[in-house]
Amino acid sequence: MLEKIRQYFIFGDSAVKLYGLAILTGLLASLVIIAFRLFIDYGQVLLFPTGEVEGFANLPWQWVLGLPIGGGLLIGLMLFGLKPEQRNTGVVHVIERLSSHEGRLPWQNALRQFFGAGIALITGHSVGREGPSVHLGAASGSQLATVLELPNNSVRILVASGSAAAIAASFNTPIAGVIFAMEVIMMEYHIASFIPIILASVTGAVISRVTFGETVIFANLSADMQSLWEIPYIVLMGILIGGLATLFIRSLSFFSGLFTKHPFWLRTTYAGVLIGLAGLLVPEIMGMSYSAISNISTNEAALGALLLLMLLKLGLSTACVGLGIPGGLIGPTLVVGACAGAALGIIGAYFFPDQSSTMTFYAVLGMCAMMGATLKAPLAALMAMLELTGNPNIILPGMLAIVFSSLVIHDYFKEDALFMKLLRTRGLDFKNDPVTQTLRRISVANAMQRNFIIMSRHVSTQAAVHALESNPDWVLIRDDRHPVALMPAGDLARAVSMEEDEEMDLMQIPASRRNVHKISLHTSLHEAAEALNKHHVEALYVTRMNAPLIERTYGILTRETIESHYQLPYAVTARHQ
Repeated sequence: MLEKIRQYFIFGDSAVKLYGLAILTGLLASLVIIAFRLFIDYGQVLLFPTGEVEGFANLPWQWVLGLPIGGGLLIGLMLFGLKPEQRNTGVVHVIERLSSHEGRLPWQNALRQFFGAGIALITGHSVGREGPSVHLGAASGSQLATVLELPNNSVRILVASGSAAAIAASFNTPIAGVIFAMEVIMMEYHIASFIPIILASVTGAVISRVTFGETVIFANLSADMQSLWEIPYIVLMGILIGGLATLFIRSLSFFSGLFTKHPFWLRTTYAGVLIGLAGLLVPEIMGMSYSAISNISTNEAALGALLLLMLLKLGLSTACVGLGIPGGLIGPTLVVGACAGAALGIIGAYFFPDQSSTMTFYAVLGMCAMMGATLKAPLAALMAMLELTGNPNIILPGMLAIVFSSLVIHDYFKEDALFMKLLRTRGLDFKNDPVTQTLRRISVANAMQRNFIIMSRHVSTQAAVHALESNPDWVLIRDDRHPVALMPAGDLARAVSMEEDEEMDLMQIPASRRNVHKISLHTSLHEAAEALNKHHVEALYVTRMNAPLIERTYGILTRETIESHYQLPYAVTARHQ
């Protein structure tokens, strides 16, 4: 039964089939995210003497100091002894696997992400839950695709669908989930991907609302721009936050390279020591720190407290992730941006009391600008703020703030996006040019030529004549049970008409033969093109294991076939040969 389901999804037009799988991915991802959130919340309720979620400020000083140290040590011991690739988690891990492994995410890394990030947040480490949620959602889609043995182009879409559902379930923001998946995870907009990702994101949001209610997280921050005279100040704010975003990324690079020779468990313990000491001074920096944004909404935050929290959150969040804590950085960018925006709002109100909008208005713009600049995801940030505040009037000033913060970090300081920076820090590369994007979207199952026959190298003339009666396009020549060459069927027909002997050697008759290599039925055309260049062959035969030790050949793939799906000059495809 399972084999029939797999065959159903591998062959033919799978667009409509993917829609159903995307909904199922959204359901799986949202259930995992709900379990993740409940693990964190109930973990704090059971562990804290006060029984309060995120109530670090009400803990005795011994708990404030000891919790993050103990959490860091526990995480370090849990991940100690593993290879670096086995410890990889978060959004960077998802992007890396999409680039190098066509979206196949190991379930073991997802399990470490679940418990590692959960322990980190329960014990007060200054990280977010959104990045881990993206990993867990993406892994849900990847594991579903693995069970069904879907082709790799479908795996990529389900990974993006799971990521969108995770963001939607975490923030209650279905539109932002879709845009985040396209901008940050897939790094492309393509109409074929939109529908399944939208379906998954809506599913994630619906399940989250059924579980946690329909509350808008930052509804109290909703505010409007008072005057168009504020536009120059908003531009200035965007420029300043662009500089802050640059500092955020450089701080992450600094801590990522710190104590690299020390044992992993010691690095995570260092992170716990930093958090514990800083928590004694400012308990609000512990955990996700969304309570600090709530204080901004009630106008209870002073300028000095905002600036102190902003700097500590920036430094400590990047320290935690840089030293190996498997937490996220999306949430911290929102907190840093909110503090910076609110501080600038207070300053603006001091100098221009009659023209300035409220502190909460600038806090929202700060979150917008900081998230958009650090992630290089302007639309995702804008849609997130629109949905998180429920205020459409934030769009115009938000666009201005995002544009100028992005110009500063990416055009003036020449910094990569946050996750690209982490990817390159690990010595990895990411190819996302238009050619690669196009070829990754097409499965070899949908591109291969199926009109072929398989013949042994030594064959009788009569058998060759009989085989040609099916009018094949290609002949795959097999020697000692292994394919060794591909020949046009027309060349065999011509040789048969001239052959006088009863037996033929297909490797000796006059013909245009191509050397071949095997490729899996699940791969994409991008992987097929790389295989042609890597193995220095001219054609591929497409196979799949139907049962142990039983391999079936399904089709033939030539360089010309790949080029027909994307008009790529031969010089480009062959330059690595």
